[in-house]
Amino acid sequence: MFTGIIEELGVVTAIEKREGNLHITIKAGMTPELKIDQSVAHNGVCLTVVDIRNSEYTVTAIEETLFKSNLGNLKLGEKLNLERGMQLGARLDGHIVQGHVDQTAVCTGVTEKNGSWEFDFEYDPDKENITIEKGSITVNGVSLTVVNSGKKTFSVAIIPYTYANTTFQDLREGMIVNLEFDVIGKYVKRLMDLNS
Repeated sequence: MFTGIIEELGVVTAIEKREGNLHITIKAGMTPELKIDQSVAHNGVCLTVVDIRNSEYTVTAIEETLFKSNLGNLKLGEKLNLERGMQLGARLDGHIVQGHVDQTAVCTGVTEKNGSWEFDFEYDPDKENITIEKGSITVNGVSLTVVNSGKKTFSVAIIPYTYANTTFQDLREGMIVNLEFDVIGKYVKRLMDLNS
């Protein structure tokens, strides 16, 4: 379980494809505090630490994860939003995030707004995920509030702190991001579908 509040940016230092899996090595300041079998969210994808060496650790993304996320597009030197699992009894500063990516979206626009930024996204509506105005969405692991919600589009407003401390600083039009829709919204939609 995560909150969508990014702890730090990690850097991809090695990528190894083995059968259908992708082994990703990341250099991060949090590495000395990690342990084997610990869950860490990488751009919103919950992955298990399988190896630790000095300031780097390795995780494995399986075929299903690569199919539903942008992790298969990673390149050496690329930054990742990192968050360790939430601690029981700690404040929930973002929203409830499972680390299970629902689908990807394409960034369709970035607008600077006098000290903040608005990012526009478009996603495949056939997967039947929805956003609502002022609802929660996780974009590349970052807990955000939806603005301008449409049938297959939405926007988010990014404050300077979030811009400087997440991968939003590198996000450009045409790039693919991971989306995790609000878990409560998903349950409500599922119940409504069952009762209709």
